[in-house]
Amino acid sequence: MKNNFKEIPEKFKISELKHQKTYLVSGELKEWKGEFSEVYSTISSTEKYKPTLLGTVPNLTGDEAIEALNSAYRAYDKGQGLWPTMRVADRISCMEEFAEQMKTKRDEVVQLLMWEIGKSLPDSQKEFDRTIEYIYDTIEDYKQMDRDSAKFQKDSGVYAHVRRGPLGVVLCLGPYNYPLNETFALLIPALIMGNTTVFKPAKHGVLLLSPLMEAFQNSFPEGVVNIIYGRGRVLATPIMKTGKVDILALIGNSKSANAIQANHPYKNRLRLVLGLEAKNPAIVLPDADLDLAIDECITGSTSFNGQRCTALKVLYVHEHIVDKFKKRFAERVDALKFGNPWEKGVKLTPLPEPGKPAYIQELIDDATEKGAKVINKKGGETTENYIFPAVLYPVSKDMRVYQEEQFGPVIPVVSFKNIQEPLDDMAESNYGQQVSVFGSEVKTLAPLIDTLVNLVCRVNLNSAAQRGPDVYPFTGRKDSAVGTLSVHDALRSFSIRTFVASKDTEYNNAILQELLDKKTSNFISTDYLL
Repeated sequence: MKNNFKEIPEKFKISELKHQKTYLVSGELKEWKGEFSEVYSTISSTEKYKPTLLGTVPNLTGDEAIEALNSAYRAYDKGQGLWPTMRVADRISCMEEFAEQMKTKRDEVVQLLMWEIGKSLPDSQKEFDRTIEYIYDTIEDYKQMDRDSAKFQKDSGVYAHVRRGPLGVVLCLGPYNYPLNETFALLIPALIMGNTTVFKPAKHGVLLLSPLMEAFQNSFPEGVVNIIYGRGRVLATPIMKTGKVDILALIGNSKSANAIQANHPYKNRLRLVLGLEAKNPAIVLPDADLDLAIDECITGSTSFNGQRCTALKVLYVHEHIVDKFKKRFAERVDALKFGNPWEKGVKLTPLPEPGKPAYIQELIDDATEKGAKVINKKGGETTENYIFPAVLYPVSKDMRVYQEEQFGPVIPVVSFKNIQEPLDDMAESNYGQQVSVFGSEVKTLAPLIDTLVNLVCRVNLNSAAQRGPDVYPFTGRKDSAVGTLSVHDALRSFSIRTFVASKDTEYNNAILQELLDKKTSNFISTDYLL
């Protein structure tokens, strides 16, 4: 496989390096005078392969991390700060202002998504647009939540005015594969509920936050959003050791999550909102529509080169149809187009992590040494920034590709005789996010679905695993998640029910009535948000 060099169209070229010289703390874009880290793309702009320098970002130290944390801590001010006590309508207004400013940066962010992480042009545009839509959907859901809370209820002679309140300071760490959308799926609900935040972008997909720095600065009060750059352990460790973080919001892997939260001195106080790894299986039953199953398994296992927690990472195919399936599936994989993200019809793009091709090759070598074969002709063909998806069969439990979340272009296929085999494997797995089931016989599907819903959190019927639509719950069992993310659920994950209780007496009722009439409290309100 030769390096797929093609002259880059003018509109997609990086015209100048992007040097992010500032970090956001206490409402100020502070200029960094220390060391910087260079940001490279594995996409080459020269015929002889060479990674492309995109720019630089600050390599902050623990001192700046604590500075950002203290900024968020002061802004929350033990629940007395401007942001946590602000009227819901005013917080929404700030969020709407941010979204309007963010929309003006679409082209810049999309270009950096392509160059930094190799995401295709349509998928980069979709990630940006979906994130904007997520912000507005969150605002609407929060308005409805506030409408539902704009009342008093009475039980056993006690009036209660129940709302959801913020929890405090949030440390937010996003992933490289969806550095905008999944990061904002944490950040936006955390902010709108009244929490203050310290946010560190992922190692890959870091520069694409640069066009949005001023929008954050302009839209939110001082100290509400703090953005720092550098190595996760260097920054997160001292932050967590202070005990001032109330929520750890992270999308990544369980080892990192465990290591970071282990530094917190008051673990019972720490709320976790975690999206972690998965090994989502597909189960292809003998009565499945084979064309449909192959289409969806291609999408599920190869979209963004399999670098998604929701990717299908192991395909269980019934022994009666496995020969037909693997032949056609392998041919379809080989027909996928590899190229740069802006090329028309491209399905496979350069891998953003320089070491990923070598890691995938290790998985292939381990599997073939233990009896598997690469069944597609192009499988394992390598360039400096890519390794073509290898379809491996037959795969057994002692192979690394079966045990590890590959997060890249290699697809293990396992034949099964009895449905209990994949069910037992799923029960023994460390993960439990999603499964895709392909079949049509209701008598078979009914008991299977009834079991699968107790092993994972989403069962996809005749379709690939995925996160969206964002209104549906996104979570997992075991090592796959803590907490639930969706437009609706995320608002609850970053808040707690809190209320004012008042005995039904003439004295108390007069006070409540005056509070409502004079509108002096931001919490006690029966105003209806339009």
